[in-house]
Amino acid sequence: MSKRPARPTPSPALIKRIALVVFDFDGVMTDNTVLVMQDGTEGVLCNRSDGLGIGLMKDAGFSMLVISKEQNPVVSARCRKLGLECMQGVDDKPAALARVLQDRGLSPAHAAYVGNDVNDVECMRMVGMPVAVADAWPAALKAAKFVTKRPGGHGAVREVCEWFLGARGRPE
Repeated sequence: MSKRPARPTPSPALIKRIALVVFDFDGVMTDNTVLVMQDGTEGVLCNRSDGLGIGLMKDAGFSMLVISKEQNPVVSARCRKLGLECMQGVDDKPAALARVLQDRGLSPAHAAYVGNDVNDVECMRMVGMPVAVADAWPAALKAAKFVTKRPGGHGAVREVCEWFLGARGRPE
């Protein structure tokens, strides 16, 4: 098996142009596993380091958003705990992203999108900083300019946060 070619991390100059970081939820903030209980409720595992990274980004003034295809209370609960704006049950992610950018007066070139699957590819193609998590599906990896070293749900979000915090100067 051949190793995947290494991809660079984003330059500080690129990161400084980004005004909005958008995350998919399942497969990015989770490892894409769902625990289905006998009563039909669902649960997911999230990484506390990812949550800490989000908190550090918020404290540093970064604007972030979650756009998820899933319509599930677990998505709302996690985003509420992290203080993240969340759009869920979104079947047309590119249209939703375009509306968000228009409403905020942002060029797509000033947005980053972190995804992992085929329904993230069009959003990744729209933005100035397309990112895939390490274990993303091939189509998402192909659409990404940057790929995390860590898989979704296992520190990939924290890794992206560290890129931003490092490029803009981490608050002491």
